[in-house]
Amino acid sequence: MNTMGGKESQLLTMLEPTVEMLGFALWGLELLSPNRRPTLRVYIDRQQGVTVDDCATVSRHMSAILDVEDPFVGEFTLEVSSPGIDRLLFKKEQFSIYEEQPMQVKLRFPFDGRRKFRGWFLGFDGDDIVVRVDKHEYLLPLGSIDRVRVEPTAEWIERSRPAAVRTIDESLKEGDLVLHDQSEK
Repeated sequence: MNTMGGKESQLLTMLEPTVEMLGFALWGLELLSPNRRPTLRVYIDRQQGVTVDDCATVSRHMSAILDVEDPFVGEFTLEVSSPGIDRLLFKKEQFSIYEEQPMQVKLRFPFDGRRKFRGWFLGFDGDDIVVRVDKHEYLLPLGSIDRVRVEPTAEWIERSRPAAVRTIDESLKEGDLVLHDQSEK
């Protein structure tokens, strides 16, 4: 699956080496053109998570590249962010960690009389994704997908949180108990 057009693929090729050099993965990008002023939205990710400072650092590096390469005519807006919990999926490889998770799938063309499917991702059948909506399983061709957004469950979110965050949360809970115990003495 590659939902990116020619210009987006060109931008991905241009920007991905720098993002990786900075220690991040370029999760995906979108090129939006509201009011004819393009907006390039870039999603970066890494195992430890992404901070606002990380986004600012990557944005500065990307801006320098885009200023030199000048891929846009006129002004444009650059947005760099984490893909978030309810992330968009851009490549087939990104689906694997979201098996048995709910997602929204929007197709370019109607399939079985509809373009939007909201259900559980069950895996792949060749070049089709298998999505269960209610009690029916749909085989949706990857080549027809316009957009996929994950809707992770609370259990998945807890399981996938970085270990450092879980450790801090557990330490805080233990600290609260210690403080509470000391205050009662």
